[in-house]
Amino acid sequence: MATAEELATAHYLQQQRTVRQAADRAQAVWRSLGFDPAGIDGQWLSVGPALVQAVTDGQQAAAAPADAYVAAVVAADGAAGDPAGQVRTGAFTGRAADGRSLMSLLYEPVIDAKWRATTGLPGLEAMTGGLATLLRAVTTEVADAGRTATGVGIAGNRATRGYVRVLSPPSCARCAVLAGKEYAFNAGFDRHPHCDCVHLPMTRYRRGDRTMDTARYFHSLSRAEQDRVFTIHGAQAIRDGADINSVVNARRGMYQAGVGLNRVRATYDATTVRGAFFRSERERAIRLGLIPRSQDRRAFKLTTRRLLPEEIYQRAETRDQLISMLRRYGYLT
Repeated sequence: MATAEELATAHYLQQQRTVRQAADRAQAVWRSLGFDPAGIDGQWLSVGPALVQAVTDGQQAAAAPADAYVAAVVAADGAAGDPAGQVRTGAFTGRAADGRSLMSLLYEPVIDAKWRATTGLPGLEAMTGGLATLLRAVTTEVADAGRTATGVGIAGNRATRGYVRVLSPPSCARCAVLAGKEYAFNAGFDRHPHCDCVHLPMTRYRRGDRTMDTARYFHSLSRAEQDRVFTIHGAQAIRDGADINSVVNARRGMYQAGVGLNRVRATYDATTVRGAFFRSERERAIRLGLIPRSQDRRAFKLTTRRLLPEEIYQRAETRDQLISMLRRYGYLT
């Protein structure tokens, strides 16, 4: 039987294949635009939806293994699973991690390519720059869908007490200082663009030193790699005995999905009249006697924001409340 760490490695490889497939699809679509940034807008009506579909399919594939992965790790630790429901994989698709539409996010590479062209870059270089922006967005959004779904699976399974952050070397210094750290089940997963760290669910049994920690990762690198990842002076300071966490600002450049100008991390996904969250909130209002069932559904006004999982983690005070909120907002069955 595979160990928990072996399962985490297999899960990481599966997620990376999914991310790579989505990136390849997006790149093929982008190449169909040619090398003239001035002509992008005329093709966007056909190209935009194709890019959105590539990312949506990738998000679906990345989110799908969440329940099975968490259950397998729990079993590998010798514990009995206690899931409160199933992860709704569709809740993590079709929108960017910050709640906005994918169409809006995926238009940013177009803007980037057009801006590069205005600076005097040749069309090929401008479009290549736009492609880099596109691939960063695609890989980040697909990976985020998988991680967020896994986080919900961990939160929804009472057999887990949290998760360990596992590196997927080579890793940047910001991630390295978080390696092997244990987090509670209601802790969001900090990440940066292109981050490929993964969750390793923890049962009630402490993992101890079975997961690679920051110091072990640092000393596993060659001197040249230490200098590259932690900077020359930073790496030398660590070799001289400085605390790694003091050398590296672990939070610099990190982000949580949905953090931005909005005070509440929420999404518009599934909030239209035909959306699942709209329908469930209308049913809830009927059960509470707030509106009659005979009322036309189009007359119902949705006044509740659909919170993102990270916002729910911060608001819930108990495991039961967390599971209840994840179910209400459409992330668990």
